[in-house]
Amino acid sequence: MKRFLLAFAGMGLLAIGAQAQAAEYSIEAIRYATSPGVPVDELVVNGPKDQKVDIAMVVWLIRGGGHTILFDSGFHRDTFTKEFPMKDYLRPDEAVKTAGVNPQDVTDIVISHAHWDHMGGIDLFPKATVWIQREEYRYYTGDAWQKGGNHGGIDPEDVQALVKLNTEHRVRFVDGDDVEIFPGICAYIGSRHTYASQYLRVAGNPAYVLASDNAYFYLNLSAHLASATFSERDHAANIAQQKRMMELAGSPDRVVPGHDILQFQKFPTTGRVAKIKDH
Repeated sequence: MKRFLLAFAGMGLLAIGAQAQAAEYSIEAIRYATSPGVPVDELVVNGPKDQKVDIAMVVWLIRGGGHTILFDSGFHRDTFTKEFPMKDYLRPDEAVKTAGVNPQDVTDIVISHAHWDHMGGIDLFPKATVWIQREEYRYYTGDAWQKGGNHGGIDPEDVQALVKLNTEHRVRFVDGDDVEIFPGICAYIGSRHTYASQYLRVAGNPAYVLASDNAYFYLNLSAHLASATFSERDHAANIAQQKRMMELAGSPDRVVPGHDILQFQKFPTTGRVAKIKDH
């Protein structure tokens, strides 16, 4: 009898493990603003000269397995909007409502990197746990502001909000590359858009990679051009990471760039929301 119970318990554990692995996620891109007329060669290394495009300001909503996750959080402070004027702006906590999600129901926010338009909305979602690469947190709460540091594109108020959330036990650190932070959702580093930027692979049938600014546009992927990076030394590594993204997704069509407005033409779109993947 004891042997039977142990075997039964083992089968139960296997079933639980299989359930966790089988979690399917939906993915939606939510455009909360558009920045018009941005020069492509400011974002893409060796990109077309004298070409300007409207870029989408996006957060990605991932739902499944008991989680309601935002990949990136947008912004709501105007520190950088003189440099990057916006049209059709809707504060990110209001924008997620257009996808049927209340801000207080967001369980987690994964931050790809600390730039103002990706980390600036972390204080708009009152119950969310924030996930960020440990080295990204360390650098931008410390060395970036010392002599010789690089804090371009970082809003000091965003950093203060991040530290405050950490004191409230609402920040979790991702340690390095190929780290599963939710069942079937893994974080990867290495492309150095910022000091320790990361991107996500969402497993499923099929899998998708959310690149954020590690690949700004579909042009990066098709022409093998680097996104703007932390330093010029990181250009080759960024291109290598883009190749890896396509391998992880199983197809370049399933890598979603950070600011390409084409994602709202490529995928079925209603209003501000593009449905990238159903459950």
